[in-house]
Amino acid sequence: TAIVTGAGSGIGRAIAHRLAEDGLAVAVLDLNEGSAAAVTDELGQKGHEALAVGGVDVSDRGQVNAAVERVRRELGPVLVLVNNAGLPGFDPFLSITDEQWDRIMAVNLNGPFYCTQAVLPDMIEAGWGRIVNISSSSAQGGQQYMVHYVSSKAGLIGFTKALALEFGPKGITVNTIPPGFVD
Repeated sequence: TAIVTGAGSGIGRAIAHRLAEDGLAVAVLDLNEGSAAAVTDELGQKGHEALAVGGVDVSDRGQVNAAVERVRRELGPVLVLVNNAGLPGFDPFLSITDEQWDRIMAVNLNGPFYCTQAVLPDMIEAGWGRIVNISSSSAQGGQQYMVHYVSSKAGLIGFTKALALEFGPKGITVNTIPPGFVD
């Protein structure tokens, strides 16, 4: 079973399709319930096993835990996690408010932290797991007017490296993919 956050559109949708085509049952997590349901319908029409879990804000640990428990009940233990949900930001540095900073950090960095902690027990028990964090090429080279976004994605790269070292010996790989702009 795989969970893909932010799977209601864009990169997350494409990842959900690919994992389903590879034979995994896929939980489509998204803040937008309609988008999660639409992707799940697309997968179902192709004969894939999928579950829509909409209305999930990954920055809320309670919502994440409830979603993961539902996935376990309906699809089984989670052995693949793709932390894709994220918020962009494009603002001059001096105009970034505390609220904007906190929201981007909550979704882009706290979200993967909560999701990963929620699924790791399944992977540890199985002695196998795959975690993929979708970061950003801007985290490696920087980008003007995106300090909040770049900082959150750079933190995600560090998060990934530290987890990989801790859990690799337990059969759980942790990697990051840093895409650039995607239509």
